[in-house]
Parts: sequence; structure tokens; C-alpha cells
Amino acid sequence: MGTIIEISVFMLIAASIAFAPLAYFIYVYTKKGESPFDQFEHNEEHPHSIIDELADKAIHTVQDKLITH
Repeated sequence: MGTIIEISVFMLIAASIAFAPLAYFIYVYTKKGESPFDQFEHNEEHPHSIIDELADKAIHTVQDKLITH
């Protein structure tokens, strides 16, 4: 029974260390009054890649199917 508690405590400590940077990132942006996960738009000077175009097509296809149903 003691080993289960020790492993649980170790996992809790490891998870705290692993997610600390994410928590700090969110804290800094919310402190500034910004949203850390706003919609990201490419700069118009930046050329779009094939992956961007495929992702846009997939998103629009799924949205169209969801709207029609």
C-alpha cells in the first residue's frame, strides 16, 4: 500500500513540474488582459503553405457538413 502512495505522490510532483510552464504562459497572458489562444492569422506577406491550404479545406469541409446536418 505504501508503494501506491509513493508512486502517486511522485506522479503528482512530475505532473506539477511538467505543466508549470503552461500555467505560467497562461498566467502571463491573462495578466496582460490578452487571450493566449486567440485566432492566429497569417501575415499577408507570408506565403501560405500546402499544409495551411489542406487544413483550411478540411476545416471548411467539416463545417459545411455540420451546418447542413
